Amino acid sequence: KMKIAVSATGGSLNAQVSSVFARCAYFVIVDSETMKFEIMQNPAEGMMGGAGPEAARQINDRGCRVVITGQVGPNAQRALESFGIEVVTGATGTVKEAVENYLKQK
Repeated sequence: KMKIAVSATGGSLNAQVSSVFARCAYFVIVDSETMKFEIMQNPAEGMMGGAGPEAARQINDRGCRVVITGQVGPNAQRALESFGIEVVTGATGTVKEAVENYLKQK
């Protein structure tokens, strides 16, 4: 059982996966067993600089072990790796589809 953070364009399981990690509008944090989720507005979305590491810190603070997104910049990638968070890129479709696809491959 783990928490999976998905970068999203909206606050639901049916929202589209955001193509960007650090400046996405929302993170949908999904429980891998129950598919229960919480919505987190991304505080790093509007930052001038340092959005990647800040977004990574927010995700880590909520106990997420996996990030699913479209793409991750190098600063965010380094920050996520330093927290030991698995990064899955190239995701499309809805948040629900992205999480289900990830879990199928496990």
